[in-house]
Amino acid sequence: MTTNKYFSNFTYGREQDTQDDLIVESIKIYGQDVKYMPRTLVKEDDLFGEDILSKFETAVDLEMYIKNTTGFEGEGAFLSKFGLDIRDQVTFTMARKRWDQVSTEKVVDEVGFNYQIETANTGAYANSHSLVLETGSANGYSITSSRPNEGDLIFFPLNEKLYEIKFVEHEEIFYPHGKLYTYDLTCELFQYSSQQLDTGNTAIDTLELNYSADQLMYQFTLENGDTLTGQDGDYIVQEYRLETTDNAANNEFFTQKSFDYIDFSESNPFSEVDRY
Repeated sequence: MTTNKYFSNFTYGREQDTQDDLIVESIKIYGQDVKYMPRTLVKEDDLFGEDILSKFETAVDLEMYIKNTTGFEGEGAFLSKFGLDIRDQVTFTMARKRWDQVSTEKVVDEVGFNYQIETANTGAYANSHSLVLETGSANGYSITSSRPNEGDLIFFPLNEKLYEIKFVEHEEIFYPHGKLYTYDLTCELFQYSSQQLDTGNTAIDTLELNYSADQLMYQFTLENGDTLTGQDGDYIVQEYRLETTDNAANNEFFTQKSFDYIDFSESNPFSEVDRY
């Protein structure tokens, strides 16, 4: 027996739009403002499927609801063989409608008003406005992906921490009224390893200045902004201390301790022939 044809439970557009708007409004009321940072791959390793040279150049304003009620989840803080490891996890819920809005091309007129359009045809506004199609700008409309991606970052201003998206659940609420409305983003505290942070947001970009161990951060630059290189084309870097960017680094400590055990004055310690 087929279902009743007079009741449209899964294809009625007005019901879907109403629930969509209610979810967006609820997250705007009870959610938190965060910064979504899409990852840009610089040199991807096809063998291991990773890119240690990733960079983040955009921080998009979005509101998300925190599903955790009693605190962070995950394994928390524990002592591993590599030292203290903190793996706090948090789950953010965001509306699909809001994602579509920040990833849609915008038409911007001379005074800054935005017009969202379905096509690139600007003829409808050509008589009354001087319009420019704007994409890839730093005002939050440079996301080109159709969905949130694993590996992207979320900056949580409440505790000023970065969280990496580990998994995106797109069917958390299973097709109410025949449509999906939210994404659930399972995130873990980001372990920074000298990735480039050039978002234009001071609170985010400062993390790179404070913790990056990239040698190119200390390269010599000329007055005109050009970098100084040697005859072989390699960059010339100035002397720096790793301890200034990594509080856990013990390089200088072990170097000083090694003087008690290793005699560096011997030019050829493996030979019995004296060399002068």
